[in-house]
Amino acid sequence: MKAGKLVSGEYLVEKAVKEMKAYLVVIAEDASDNTKKHFSDMCQYRNIPIRFFRTKEEIGKTIGKAYRASIAVTDEGFAKSILKKVDAQ
Repeated sequence: MKAGKLVSGEYLVEKAVKEMKAYLVVIAEDASDNTKKHFSDMCQYRNIPIRFFRTKEEIGKTIGKAYRASIAVTDEGFAKSILKKVDAQ
């Protein structure tokens, strides 16, 4: 977050996806079904990887914020690094 390599919150994540600035989208497993479907459809259409991971509280704590249901990684190298770790679990 401090490095400016990701954005969080539904509005900013959606904007990053639509502007093709997102290299990875992470959605909390406890997000609403509507949120999951919305971002899944957007990412699939634009061929952006999406992962469902942990809870809103855990995602928020990880990036130093309050609850966050969605984040988008806007740096390609950082996104690849995260994908390796998440997919290995």
